[in-house]
Amino acid sequence: MNITIVGTGYVGLVTGTTLAELGNSVYCVDIDEKKVEGMKNGIVPIYEPNLEEMFLRNIQSERLFFTTNLKEALDKSEVIYLALPTPPGEDGSADLSYVIQVANDIGAMMTDYKVIVNKSTVPVGTADRVREVIASKTNIPFDVVSNPEFLREGFAVEDSMNPSRVVVGASSEKAKSIMAQIYQPFTNTGIPIIFMDEKSSELTKYASNSFLAVKITFMNEIANYCEKVGADVDKVRLGMGSDDRIGQRFLFPGIGYGGSCFPKDVKALIKSGIQEDFNFLILEATERVNTTQKVILVSEIEKYFGGNISGKKIAMWGLAFKANTDDIREASSLDNIALLLEKGAKIAAYDAVAESNVKKLLGDKIHYAKGMYDALEDADALFIATEWPEFKNPNFELMAKKMKNKVIFDGRNMYPLETPEQNGFYYKSIGRKTIENRK
Repeated sequence: MNITIVGTGYVGLVTGTTLAELGNSVYCVDIDEKKVEGMKNGIVPIYEPNLEEMFLRNIQSERLFFTTNLKEALDKSEVIYLALPTPPGEDGSADLSYVIQVANDIGAMMTDYKVIVNKSTVPVGTADRVREVIASKTNIPFDVVSNPEFLREGFAVEDSMNPSRVVVGASSEKAKSIMAQIYQPFTNTGIPIIFMDEKSSELTKYASNSFLAVKITFMNEIANYCEKVGADVDKVRLGMGSDDRIGQRFLFPGIGYGGSCFPKDVKALIKSGIQEDFNFLILEATERVNTTQKVILVSEIEKYFGGNISGKKIAMWGLAFKANTDDIREASSLDNIALLLEKGAKIAAYDAVAESNVKKLLGDKIHYAKGMYDALEDADALFIATEWPEFKNPNFELMAKKMKNKVIFDGRNMYPLETPEQNGFYYKSIGRKTIENRK
C-alpha cells in the first residue's frame, strides 16, 4: 500500500520506517528542507537504538521516501498519517494548530478518497475537528481515523515491530478494512487490533500515559515514605510487583518522570477535564508531586555540605530524560542544573548522546566533559540523573582518585547499597537507607 506520513519527528519517523519495513511504500513529508535532504542521504535526525539500520534498509529497498511536497505525496497515497507535534499551550492544553493546518491543506489538495489517520496524541474530539476542517474544503469522500502510538523512547523499534496491541478508532467500515490490511502482518502473528470509536481511541492514549505517570509518582511517594520509616523501596517494589494485578513495570523510583509524553499528556488531560467541568484530582496531585520529586536530591546535597553549595563542583552523569535517547524534554537533569546553578554550584556534565541538545539550550552555563570520569575531576559530589548502561559498573577506585569527595547522589538507584559502602562512598539514593561513609 502507498502511505504518506506528515511530520518526521519521533513518532512520524519511527512509524514511517516501520510501515516501510512491513512492505508498504511510504512517503514522509516535512517542511524542513535541510532535514529532508539529510534523510534522503541516509541521516537519521533522532537517536533511537536500531532505527538507523531499518531506516537505511528501507531507503535502499526503495520503500521509504522523503519530500517537502505534500501534494506530491498525497497524490500517491490512499492513507495519510498525521504525526504532527501537539505541544502544550500556556494553559496546558494541546496545541492543535499544526494538525488543523495540515487538515486544511489536505482538504484543498485531495483529488480522490483518502483515509486520514491521526497518529499524534490529541484530545478527545480531534477526529471530529479534522473531519469538519477537511469537509469544509472538499466534496470528495474521505474518512478520519484515530490510531494512537504507544512507543517507548529507547525501545521504539522493538515496540513498533512487536506492539502489545494496535488501537484503531474508526466509524467507517471501509476505513476499518484498510487499517486492518495495513496491520495484517501484526494480526497474523497474534497481535490484537482493537477497533473502537474515535473518541474512545483518543482517550485511550491519554488515559494510558496518565495512568503510568500516576504509577511512577505513587512509587516515588512510597520511596520517600520508606526513608522516613526505615523501609527499603527495592524490597517493597519487588513485593508489590510480584502481584500480577500490579506488575513490575513502572515501579522504579527516581527523580520524577519527564520526556515528550507523560508531562504533556497529564497536563492536556487535566485541561480537557476542566473544559468539561471535571477535575482530575489524582492527576493534579501527580503533577505537583512530580515537580517536587525531580529536584528532591538538591536539598540533600545542601544538607551534606552544611547548607551552602556555592562554589561546589557537582559532576552530573546523564542529561537525557531517560537512557537510550537524546530527548531532553522535561528532563530532570535540567531542573536540577537550574536549581544547582541558582544556588551557586558549578556543573560538569557528561552524556555522550544528549549533550548536543543541552548545549543548544544552556550554552556555556555548564561544562561538558568528554567522558564520565573526566566529569569527576576535582568534583565535590557526583549526581546521577540518567540510568545509562555505561554508569552501571563504574570503576569506583578511579572515581575516588578523581573526586575531591567520595560522595554520590543517585537519582536512579543504580547500585546495590553494599557497592558504594564497600568502596567507602557516601551514597544517597531514593527510598533506601543512606550510606553514611564520610572519608
